[in-house]
Amino acid sequence: MKAIVIHGARDLRVEERAVEDVGPGQVEIAVEAGGICGSDLHYYNHGGFGAVRLREPMILGHEVAGTVKRLGKGVSRLGVGDRVAVSPSRPCNACCYCLAGQQNHCLNMRFYGSAMPMPHIQGAFRQSLVAEEWQCHNVADGVSINEAAFAEPLAVTLHAVARAGSLLGKRVLVTGCGPIGSLAIIAARIYGAREIVATDVTGAVLEKARRIGADRTINIEADRDGLSAYATNKGYFDVHFEASGNGQAVRSGLDVLKPRSVLVQLGLGGDVSIPQNLLVAKEIEMKGTFRFHEEFGTAVALINSGKVDMKPLLTRIYSIDDAFAAFELASDRTKSMKVHISF
Repeated sequence: MKAIVIHGARDLRVEERAVEDVGPGQVEIAVEAGGICGSDLHYYNHGGFGAVRLREPMILGHEVAGTVKRLGKGVSRLGVGDRVAVSPSRPCNACCYCLAGQQNHCLNMRFYGSAMPMPHIQGAFRQSLVAEEWQCHNVADGVSINEAAFAEPLAVTLHAVARAGSLLGKRVLVTGCGPIGSLAIIAARIYGAREIVATDVTGAVLEKARRIGADRTINIEADRDGLSAYATNKGYFDVHFEASGNGQAVRSGLDVLKPRSVLVQLGLGGDVSIPQNLLVAKEIEMKGTFRFHEEFGTAVALINSGKVDMKPLLTRIYSIDDAFAAFELASDRTKSMKVHISF
């Protein structure tokens, strides 16, 4: 089979790899669609992110969907020909965090396409993927395989919503409207947000944000004081989903969040200086959010139901043989939202 393998920064190759054997409780999936994620782009452009660096060749990818082609012994819920979205989250279900119901913090996590451990966890950008039956969630008739491949990033934002608490009737600010920020807009609307304001520095991205449900968008580069009106009377917003990883976005969010509000940090960036007096005086809760677990099934169910529309976020589909071009386009956020690869 063909697989997309990263060897180092800007060293992306399509290579032949052996198809794995199917064990008990497992299925072989013909991967059909894969979405390029921000972490994939970090490996492609920089050879890693933060302290995480590539130390050996690694198959990329973790946002995938495809069709079941072979069943292992004991598989009863799936059949050959079923279309499935595949959760990349594979916790051990035995460590202290898994037993506490915090599988996203598993000490022995095997998350597709991760260079955190050594040897690296090989990813899912391959023509054939062997997965556990429990990782696979059926895709409804009438839902395209590319829509199904959005389940993983949607699950990320659903976990962020869970961290924020109830959004019913809340005013929400989203900073950074790339794929995760845009999906946060969709998730906030589904879960009852009263008003959503979104900021970014790119006009095309903000136009997409309006299309998918933002009530107002602000180009913070063209209008640096665009949020200032929301700072009156100690703030306006109940929840801030920060998806840019930019320290200034965090700071501006603290200015416009009202007392006893919540800031959920989705975007990854460097060290950020926080005005502690503002955080304390306004009793703001600042929360991190990391991956997901049970939310993946919810994401697939929402896509299957038609309650969320992923199609506006899909920019272009490339064949596996054009992987380099796909990663180049995905790296240019002025031209792309989400780029998929067909396997």
